Amino acid sequence: MIDSNKSIDSPLNPFKLAESLSEYWSPKVISEVDDAYVKVAKLKGSFVWHQHDNEDELFYILQGSLVMEYKDKQVSLQVGDLHVVPKGILHNPVASVDCLVMLIESKATLHTGGNIQSSGCSIEEQLKSFNSV
Repeated sequence: MIDSNKSIDSPLNPFKLAESLSEYWSPKVISEVDDAYVKVAKLKGSFVWHQHDNEDELFYILQGSLVMEYKDKQVSLQVGDLHVVPKGILHNPVASVDCLVMLIESKATLHTGGNIQSSGCSIEEQLKSFNSV
């Protein structure tokens, strides 16, 4: 994670930080706001159907495009679009091309919700410094 004291002295660029990621579906925490983490991630392909029972999840598209699949519909997102997945709603993010996103999630949000059989990214992995990415 980026040192929050440093962000007082200089701005963060979520696009550049996301651009530096090499692994897909492995979000990294870049900052925090109250009880939420600000994360960036590189996405491609289909993730896993999951839900977060008690937390909303905000997606902001920095590059590429993303389709958020729901049981009964799809929402297509382009650069500059923001989308909130409401708590308790089953969803699956799908990126047909490389997609860079910024996420804002409660610190309690598990990467794959209650889907423990999937290969989610632990919060410990998400908090690793960009120097070790």
